[in-house]
Amino acid sequence: MLKFLSQVRIEFNALDPRTASCMEFLVQCNAPKAKESNPSCAVQVKRRTNDEPLKIIITFANGVKEVFDATATPAQSIRTMILEKGRMLETEQMFHDVSVAWPVLILAEELTQPVPGTKVRVSVALVLFFALDLEAVSSLWHFVEHVMCIDE
Repeated sequence: MLKFLSQVRIEFNALDPRTASCMEFLVQCNAPKAKESNPSCAVQVKRRTNDEPLKIIITFANGVKEVFDATATPAQSIRTMILEKGRMLETEQMFHDVSVAWPVLILAEELTQPVPGTKVRVSVALVLFFALDLEAVSSLWHFVEHVMCIDE
């Protein structure tokens, strides 16, 4: 999870009963597997004494910051969002590496075009290998011809 981030800042009041999301997210960030994925990611904790809302502020590797209200957002939802955006960043980086424009624009008429069919070819030797008798071969061949639409 941390491999997509450059900084994580968690702000909460320790006496606030709604700190569960902050604490869970902090535990996830301090897990050995997460730390190994990006040792340079700075995880900062700010303990507050006022009644300001609980916040989790994350900074992605590309510099984009996102602020989450930790009282209303579960830690798992934040983690899922980070992983989804991280995958998107990786995809974007792959396109930039090969000098292809991002995002890829697909015309509406291309989306409605039919996809060319593909045929599945099954080896007759494979069918014969698993068949025990002539009747089984016949039923298997019937399945291959009619269900999978294979032409011989």
